[in-house]
Amino acid sequence: MQTLSSAGAAARRTRAALRIALSHYVANGLSVAFGLLLISGGLHLWLGTVAGAAASVGVIVASPPDLAAPRRGKFFQMLPAPLISLPLFFVVQWLHTAPLQLGLVLVPATFLSFTLMAWGKRGIPIAIAIMLAMIFSMATPPPTDLHEALERTLHFGMGAGLYVVYATLVNLALNARYRVQLIADVLLALANLMRTEARQFSAKDETDDVRDSPAPMLGQLLTQQAALADQIQAARDIVLESPRTPRRQRLAGMLVMVLEMRDHLLASELDLDVLRTHSDHAGSLGEMRAVLELIANDVTHLADSLLLGRKPQAGQDRRPTLSAIAIPTYTGRPDGLAAPNTAVLARGLASRIGHLNDEVVRLTALARGEREPDLAVVRANWQMFVSPTAWSWRPFLTLFNWDAPPLRHAIRAALAIAAGYSIAVLLPWGSHDYWILLTIVVVLRGSLSQTLERRNARVAGTMLGCVLAVGLLSTHPSALVLLLSVTCAQAVAHGFAVRRYLITAVAATVLGLVQAHQLYAGAAPTFALVERIADTLIGAAVAWGFCYVLPSWERSQIPALVARTLLAQARHARLALGLGQLLAVDTSPELEWRLARKEAFDSLSALVQATQRSLSEPRAVRPPIEPLERLQAHSYQLLAQLSAVKSMLVLRRDRLTPAEIEAPLARAAEQIQSAIGNPADASAKAAKAVEAAQAGEAPAETTSAPRTRVVGPVPLPDPFDNDISPWLLRRLDLASGLALQLHDDAARILQAEAEAETMAGLLPKEA
Repeated sequence: MQTLSSAGAAARRTRAALRIALSHYVANGLSVAFGLLLISGGLHLWLGTVAGAAASVGVIVASPPDLAAPRRGKFFQMLPAPLISLPLFFVVQWLHTAPLQLGLVLVPATFLSFTLMAWGKRGIPIAIAIMLAMIFSMATPPPTDLHEALERTLHFGMGAGLYVVYATLVNLALNARYRVQLIADVLLALANLMRTEARQFSAKDETDDVRDSPAPMLGQLLTQQAALADQIQAARDIVLESPRTPRRQRLAGMLVMVLEMRDHLLASELDLDVLRTHSDHAGSLGEMRAVLELIANDVTHLADSLLLGRKPQAGQDRRPTLSAIAIPTYTGRPDGLAAPNTAVLARGLASRIGHLNDEVVRLTALARGEREPDLAVVRANWQMFVSPTAWSWRPFLTLFNWDAPPLRHAIRAALAIAAGYSIAVLLPWGSHDYWILLTIVVVLRGSLSQTLERRNARVAGTMLGCVLAVGLLSTHPSALVLLLSVTCAQAVAHGFAVRRYLITAVAATVLGLVQAHQLYAGAAPTFALVERIADTLIGAAVAWGFCYVLPSWERSQIPALVARTLLAQARHARLALGLGQLLAVDTSPELEWRLARKEAFDSLSALVQATQRSLSEPRAVRPPIEPLERLQAHSYQLLAQLSAVKSMLVLRRDRLTPAEIEAPLARAAEQIQSAIGNPADASAKAAKAVEAAQAGEAPAETTSAPRTRVVGPVPLPDPFDNDISPWLLRRLDLASGLALQLHDDAARILQAEAEAETMAGLLPKEA
């Protein structure tokens, strides 16, 4: 038995390793490495070792923005890094022997480069590339004259320029493969989310997860939902671009179906808490869990087939297994006013898992080419679902605000570089000043949690990387071996930069040390392991210390993120509950709803990630975690309720009575809009509570006053009867109640924030 278990574990590890090897980020890393080998090796053969080493620096500097990306805008995404880096590389060369003047250039240049982070994910790689240009320019031997400095800069520019052209062409060539890999990546993430969801199908005392009191299981679900939202957007940017050919349309159709599967999965846990409190349903819930895990395995196998380029196996219908589950008849008292008996709830839950099964079967058929994709919405409007590729001045204008996080981070980075450079110049072994600065650049992030993560990985990775570099350089390798080593290190460092920074830190250390050795053109500088590690520790300490200089705590972003989440939830509710999509002759209402659903998930994802980052911050500056977790949980539940309603309106409209649901739908949309459609209302309530506390009055209750129910108590029939209108009305009533809870959660969050600011003296106090 133990042998079989070990064999199974080994097989799982092998499959996981194969998925990594076939992923888009490894393919991207290999393409970058091949470009480095091609360009650096070519210039090495043409112009010599020194020229090849300088050109390789140009390639390394130009490569950070080179990620799997849409075809449109790729060239202009790559172009800013070498254009800005080229003059800075030359200036550092020119001032190489003038430490004071060099420092006066490094500090303002650091500030300007870090302001590019205002452009978010597009700006961060460019900022890093600019810093790498200056730091690697410091790693070269001092030029003997101006001519040598210009010559190195020319070779640097040749490497960077050639790489921009190369990267644009390779991204075009790999576009088809990237589409498949990103779809597979999303499917694997969805399968993992299914398995986490399946763990909820257990007795309540086994998982200790309750929806009205957020617990670790719910936190894991929210984290995975946030990660899935990011992966889906990355896939949208590439997969939905120009879906004109049959192959592209099939992949785009698969992505659209994944979005529907996410909704069905979200709705699959409705009423689960009630069933988990009844021990007689433990067996049926366990069988449903097994079916959900089988469906997750089907999705995983489909992803593996895509990665391997194989035709997927035909989808297996799990509905017979679901139908065979023995569900106990109801024997106790109904749970609450107008609630159905637990047997009916269990049948409804099995039915929602059945809808998820149907989507997986259709998805597999689409992947096999046995089904035509439904792209009526995205075929003509794909630009509305993808991230913009054109550069805009709007992020730059946001910098003119003292509280703007990108501005404060740029100032913080400039001060950290100034301190690190001063320390490096004063150290007795001052030949490695660039290593301290490089450590600061890669460790210092915009938030404390990210900096701490990078700090630990950087120190551990540098130690291991130094050992590997010592072993390599001690063999006195030839120029070809060094070039191949740099190529391999570049592939690993670039490929895992986002996925696993520890691996990147090891590879980047080897890359940096071997690159520095090459830049010295065989002068064989003495390699001191202790000094390198000391430089790394100094740089990591400086970066960590400057996290507390002009900090941008997550608390300052929470009110805006809460407001965005509430507005997105209200708009999604209004469009999800509208009958326009069912009555319209075109796809305009569906397009609006899909965009609203996208923003609802994206805004909740941003709030979840900000809350998680705040847990690493000092307790005194953390936002109110408990109400934030409640708001996230209630937002998650509201999305689930609306997903169930939308499923009824779209998939089971023939079993609804329009006259009974039209008015409640409009009333529910109005009540949700009234509750959360105006976040300023919650803000005003928070301000009044703070004023009352300052005046010594008892704080007012934050619970909203009772409002008219969408429906009154109605009997709930079996969901498999002809008319399911009462079930839809129940969902509407629960959704309206969740909106009221969201309003109260937001008021508590904003009240806690206002009180914290008042206590800190950030707000004027009443006399």
